[in-house]
Amino acid sequence: MTNLQKIQKQIYQNKIDKGFNITDIPLQFCLTQGELAEAFEAYRKKLPSVGEELSDVAIYLFGLAEILGVDLEEEILKKMEKNSKRVYEKVDGVLKRV
Repeated sequence: MTNLQKIQKQIYQNKIDKGFNITDIPLQFCLTQGELAEAFEAYRKKLPSVGEELSDVAIYLFGLAEILGVDLEEEILKKMEKNSKRVYEKVDGVLKRV
């Protein structure tokens, strides 16, 4: 098991241990979105907490992945490979995938 896989499982276990939601999937998506909004606000206001807010986003995302049975590390690696093979070009000043 890799470090990211361990982290994902630890995040989920912490949710269980603390009694946080692990069943209401739409709520988890909304809470994750809220954490991303908080990270954006910290960035926009140039607050020193932007790193902490980004870590909250990652924690919520990895927790949601574990709830859904998704190995997020594996999915990230597959998506990175897919993205590396995509070709883009600027058309009228806009970057488009071709």
